[in-house]
Amino acid sequence: MKILSGLGLGLFLAGFGLWLYTLTMNEFTLTSAILKQNLKPEHQSTLGTCLQPMLNKTYSNGWAFTYAFDNELNGLNSKYKAAQQWDKVIYDEYSFAITKAAAHGPLKDTPSKWFFLTFGLAILGALLYILPQLRLLPGIKNNHIFQQSSTARGALGWMVGTFLIGFYILLYYFPQYLVNWTLLVDPLSKALNGSEASRWFLYGFLYTICVMVMGIRMLIKYRHSRYQQVRTLSVMFFQTAVAFIIPEILVSLNKPYYDFKNIWPLDYDFFFDYNLNSLVQSGGLGIFMLVWGILLFLIGVPIMTYFFGKRWYCSWVCGCGGLAETLGDPYRQLSDKSLKSWKIERYIVHGVLVFAVLMTAMVLYTYFTGSSNVLFIDSYSVRSAYGFWIGGIFAGVVGTGFYPLMGNRVWCRFGCPLAAYLGLWQRKKSRFRITTNGGQCISCGNCSTYCEMGIDVRAYAQRGQDIVRSSCVGCGICSAVCPRGVLNLENASEGTRVMVAPEVMLGNDMKH
Repeated sequence: MKILSGLGLGLFLAGFGLWLYTLTMNEFTLTSAILKQNLKPEHQSTLGTCLQPMLNKTYSNGWAFTYAFDNELNGLNSKYKAAQQWDKVIYDEYSFAITKAAAHGPLKDTPSKWFFLTFGLAILGALLYILPQLRLLPGIKNNHIFQQSSTARGALGWMVGTFLIGFYILLYYFPQYLVNWTLLVDPLSKALNGSEASRWFLYGFLYTICVMVMGIRMLIKYRHSRYQQVRTLSVMFFQTAVAFIIPEILVSLNKPYYDFKNIWPLDYDFFFDYNLNSLVQSGGLGIFMLVWGILLFLIGVPIMTYFFGKRWYCSWVCGCGGLAETLGDPYRQLSDKSLKSWKIERYIVHGVLVFAVLMTAMVLYTYFTGSSNVLFIDSYSVRSAYGFWIGGIFAGVVGTGFYPLMGNRVWCRFGCPLAAYLGLWQRKKSRFRITTNGGQCISCGNCSTYCEMGIDVRAYAQRGQDIVRSSCVGCGICSAVCPRGVLNLENASEGTRVMVAPEVMLGNDMKH
């Protein structure tokens, strides 16, 4: 078993190392044909002229090419801004498209081979490392989790966190530096949607692979719990089929890219003008998507949350939750359980919800009136700020990059506006609760330790009080790690919730 795990780890590191190495591969040459194909007509005589020194010059790697291209583009824009010629400033994202078009070399010529040598080896190695755990007896095994560097904010944890943060920054704001990685998945992209891979296709592929591979790990680790098995299979299905494959197929059919499980306000750009126009102009299917999205947050969320709590979405359907529950599982014990953290959480997550609602109201006002000014505030600036700070920095860079530092549900707990919306219904109008049997609790603390949402579950269990918290995502791990069966996820009449326990069962006696 150790030999197989060691082999798996070696293959994974080899594939991962080669994947990093591919960023240095290929050569890049800019030609007139590439400029003609990628630049808008109005930019041919301006930016095209500035790029003349780069024509037919071969760069040894994409980083050097991109640096040179961005220098020319930024220099031209700086001149326009200095002269206050704002109408001439170029806002188009040319860097990624032109860098990719200028690439030539092994990744461009034989992407399938390098796909196997990178992703193939890494996936195979990860599975070989995980599968030997099947030989262990079923049951929770978190041995040495607070002593391992990778899961206790040690050096390895910081390295993983730094890598994830760096990846998200490049993906969101400097995708031109990741062109070689998109070349690796070009064949898959062409098979699904008929076009070359974009940065978002690369991201969707990586996201899905992480959920699938680490989902297998979850299935093995929690194979003693039927609830965890079904829940994990659910998030694997929704991420692979609904969030990744179906939207790409829709694009191949000239239909809008649409994730049927993504709900406003998590899908914060649902009401943006370009999205509304795209849906309306797409005929019957587009109108169905529009109506579906509106009905989901107006009717679907209240009804489903009433019967099942927010777990129906946050732990069974949501892509953010799916990644947190699979890739983020090794880090769930790092969530802060302090009262101070809980107070900060309530203000921030509900503040983001208010921000999302106000931003959407301004966007809709602009859409229907044509005026971008709402009480002297530019709606386009507000939505740009939301996209940058919440959609990019908070949800991506912090939300996932901080897994090894602050736990796996940083975004869900502190920033997700949909989680806040679901939580309001769960707290005030829902049949869901986690019941406790205080007389059986031995105060081992496993439940609180592994609560990814920072809830002190043990304190509820010791009082015999039902856990009814707006932040609880119903993942059920607290119940799965309890050695005495104290905790149970249940749905019953909302009036039967034990919010303040009058007594706690202690063995066969009643203590008042």
